[in-house]
Parts: sequence; C-alpha cells; structure tokens
Amino acid sequence: MQRALRRPDGLLAAGGDLSPTRLLNAYRSGIFPWFGEGQPILWWSPDPRMVFETASFELPSRFRRQLRKSSWTLRADTAFARVITACASTPRPEQDGTWITADMVAAYIELHRLGHAHSIEVFAGETLVGGIYGVAIGQMFFGESMFSAQSGGSKLALAGLCRLLDQWGWPLIDAQLENPHLVSLGAHRLPREQFMARVEALVAMAGRPGSWSDRVEDWPASGFGKSLD
Repeated sequence: MQRALRRPDGLLAAGGDLSPTRLLNAYRSGIFPWFGEGQPILWWSPDPRMVFETASFELPSRFRRQLRKSSWTLRADTAFARVITACASTPRPEQDGTWITADMVAAYIELHRLGHAHSIEVFAGETLVGGIYGVAIGQMFFGESMFSAQSGGSKLALAGLCRLLDQWGWPLIDAQLENPHLVSLGAHRLPREQFMARVEALVAMAGRPGSWSDRVEDWPASGFGKSLD
C-alpha cells in the first residue's frame, strides 16, 4: 500500500482484468477498481478511507418522520442488475459520464451470481426507486454505488443495509472516497492503516455468501421512522 500515489490519491496500479478472483483478492487487500470508458483498469487504495459504522448510522429526523407514512418496501438481491444499471445511468453532480462501464456491470453481475455481490433495493409497489450495491467478504461490506429514482431512495437503501449488517454484527461499510453527500449521511475518514487492520480481521470471519433475498423480504420503510425520540 505504500506504493499508492498521493496525487491522485490512492492510485496503485493499472491493467489486469475484472475476473471474480482478481476482484475478490483486491477487495481483501483494501483495493478497488475505478476507471472511465477508454481507460485501462485502474486500481485504488486511498488514504484516508471513507467508512460508515453500521451501529451508529442514523437517517435525518425529517426524513424519518416522512417514512412513518411511507408505503415503500425494501428487498435484497431481487434486482441486482437493475440496481447496478441504474447506478451507472444516474447523472451525478460534477461528474461527466459514469465510471460504471459495461465491463464493470458485467463483472459485478457475475460476482452477484457467485454470491459475493449484493444489493438492497427500495420499491414503491413494483417500481424501483432506490438502491445500493457492493461486495461482501467475510463480515466486511465494500460499498460500490447507490442511486435514487425518487428523493430519499438511496438514503433508505443505505439505512436498510446498515440495519441488516448491524443485526448480523458486521460493523463496517467501506465508502471508498470522500464526497459531501457521504459526509452528510455520516461517513467518516479512517486512516488507511486503521482501515486495513479492521478489514483484515473482518474478511477472515465467517460470512454469508449466496443470495440475501430471504433476509430482507418486503421490509416496510415505515419501520425506519420509529427510532425517533
């Protein structure tokens, strides 16, 4: 990790492929791919790292009040391809195009098929209104991207992921790079050395490979408004 560049922060290597074995080995080592169309595959390990602590994640109080009357529901691993495709196509502020290339989509769909990549989805009826996806190894979750088709969809998906992982005793979600939106949701910086110490311990623990669809089945969004004081 000491070879990672400071400018741009965390760039470690270029090349290779997006095979399941390479991707899983990279995540275990605190490395993730991030590159644009027409670029070689670029591998990153920034310092510091942005993370969410699952036990302390809290939605904004105003949003929680809105959720008390919401008819939305959450599910897991029932629409992974739709979530990653939506993440790839959703416009981002100050971002020209997407880093989720067609090759990335195909690679993570394969990881999902193998039981290593997972999504939390938010539905209004049968309409997908938000979601988040990432990679799980042991008891560590490496978040990749999230989207909202309706206001609050991604926030609720993140809240659902945090609640599920906290119930399982999984303490940490990797959020990769700092941005104002992640900070507003409670992500914080963790020096790479501390991040890697936690990752090394968590990925060595017994995980939950395979589909998570039976873990979250029509989980009502209204339940996420009940933690108000």
